[in-house]
Amino acid sequence: MALVSYRNRFSTDSAALLDGLATAIVWLDPGLHFLYTNSSAADLLELPHSVYGRQLTDLLSGFHPLAVQLSEQIPKREIRTYREVEVSLGRRSIMLDCVATPMAEDELVLELYPLDRHLLISREDALTERHQANRMLLLRLAHEIRNPLGGVRGAAQLLESELRDPSLRDYTQIILSEVDRLNTLVETLIGPLSPPRPVPLNIHEPVEYVLRLAEAERLPDLRLRRDFDPSLPEVALDRDLLVPALINLMRNARQALSDHGTLSVRTRVERQYTIQGRRHPLAIRIDIEDDGPGVPAHLRERLFLPLVSGRKGGSGLGLAIAQDLIQRQGGLIEWRSRPGQTVFSILLPLVA
Repeated sequence: MALVSYRNRFSTDSAALLDGLATAIVWLDPGLHFLYTNSSAADLLELPHSVYGRQLTDLLSGFHPLAVQLSEQIPKREIRTYREVEVSLGRRSIMLDCVATPMAEDELVLELYPLDRHLLISREDALTERHQANRMLLLRLAHEIRNPLGGVRGAAQLLESELRDPSLRDYTQIILSEVDRLNTLVETLIGPLSPPRPVPLNIHEPVEYVLRLAEAERLPDLRLRRDFDPSLPEVALDRDLLVPALINLMRNARQALSDHGTLSVRTRVERQYTIQGRRHPLAIRIDIEDDGPGVPAHLRERLFLPLVSGRKGGSGLGLAIAQDLIQRQGGLIEWRSRPGQTVFSILLPLVA
């Protein structure tokens, strides 16, 4: 919801038009106090609801170096672009390009373009293409493996029925057991083949369900934190696909922490968000954050590939499966990591 100007500068139609823009718009008075922000700016800068009349630099420390230049720019009526402005938002920061345009009555309009988001979209496109190629390869590989496995299993059963010595049946049981194990691995790799069955769902129900599973283990050194947006509407999803994806991400975070630290789950709404190459007016974001050591540098480019693991004894399937389960519902899993803060974000389009 847009923050309303105390001067009632805009009509309802104008405010609705600005709110529909993907570009973040900030309107300032001559003293660089907030007059108006559209919804994209409020979301991008994580602004509180009552910002009008407050000083720009009081809320956003990254604009301190620009404050003098912005003030000097207004009387000169010059349009200027400021590149790579770093703005601190609590525990994280974003990099922006800022176009500043003087307006009537010595006011100033800022158009903010997040550089991080453009880079992220490029990475997402590459990730989506690579995931789809991997999935096609796995499906073909599964087909080639399953056929001979079925033959081996059938032959072992026939052999077992012909054996007169019971001690020899131990060997056929080993064959059957190993064939079943390989078949289970193949099924895990390719995931469920049935199409998603979406139904209207309160996103907090499956999230809370997964959190309660973790709480049931009673791990005294693991702190679980909830930061939910209660205003989120229902979204059409397949719960049976969402829950295992959440479990995999939670397990991955816990393993990074060795069950010692803080694991936070946060829900938010995103506006004008691009997912799998399509821009959606609204999307739901579920963040799973841990304060562990971060993703090792050598794994960053291969993080969602099957059989890639940074943990000794790990299967390397959790993230690959989670990404597949979310992408099949039109969503995507993003991530960012540095020592002390790793966040995996599930993005799901909210279709009206």
